[in-house]
Amino acid sequence: MNQSQLRPLAHVLGVDIDALNMESTLAHIAVMLHERRKGYVCLTGVHGVLEAQRSRQVAEAYGASELNLPDGTPLTWVGRLQGHSTMECVTGPDLMLEIFRRTEFAHVTHFFYGGAEGVAAELRDRLTRDFPSVRIVGAVMPPFHGLSCTEQNEFVATIAELKPDIVWIGLGCPKQELFMSRYLPLLDTRLMFGVGAAFDFHTGRIRACAPWIKRAGLHWLHRLVQNPRRMWRRNLFIIPAFLWHITLQLTGLHRYPPQLARKSEPHGLKPAESGQFEVARKAP
Repeated sequence: MNQSQLRPLAHVLGVDIDALNMESTLAHIAVMLHERRKGYVCLTGVHGVLEAQRSRQVAEAYGASELNLPDGTPLTWVGRLQGHSTMECVTGPDLMLEIFRRTEFAHVTHFFYGGAEGVAAELRDRLTRDFPSVRIVGAVMPPFHGLSCTEQNEFVATIAELKPDIVWIGLGCPKQELFMSRYLPLLDTRLMFGVGAAFDFHTGRIRACAPWIKRAGLHWLHRLVQNPRRMWRRNLFIIPAFLWHITLQLTGLHRYPPQLARKSEPHGLKPAESGQFEVARKAP
């Protein structure tokens, strides 16, 4: 590996965010699947970054991930200020849809874990209808409490029997990050994705916003209007806290060192001239 070529990272309040876009993200995932490597992917927004400020466990979960993708326009703004001109927002719902619709991932098997009662099964049915060639091998709604020893053994045994390539986790932040960091070593799967509310988006429980709303960084307002009872309290604390801390970081008044050093550039990838990753050609 050429150590002079490291994975581009944006540094946001001590969390290293991969300075990628949708195409470079998909290229990275394709290589991981081809090489049968294990890892988990966090779709990281402002909420997650602030949770990492409050909890060392959450910070360590981000530090040990394969990818921390910028699931929020404010994170891409920070990344571009740090010189990552090709960095773009990669949301959980969008990434999920791209993987399901692209032919290069047609051979991949999937398992859904998360959501309220019936959501995972409905998601399976909808995606199977929209993409008849996809291979969804299972869907489970988790208990509201943490897994008991018996439930954990049953879950591990189910994954061992089905051996899905990807397990999609829809538990919300920070539960899904902690869940993936704990369970990936126990599961016979390759990749886990923590996609938050993607299950609800793709089953119509949450309406997607227009692209210009995302670009303007107003996705939080769109969610607030749809579900004010649930979202107002969280946004009341998250938005002012993030603005305060990121101002301290960008002005140099406070340093936010990363809890764990992120991995360098993965084998088989190299930065392309466009700033994206491409699969490196192997010599014959």
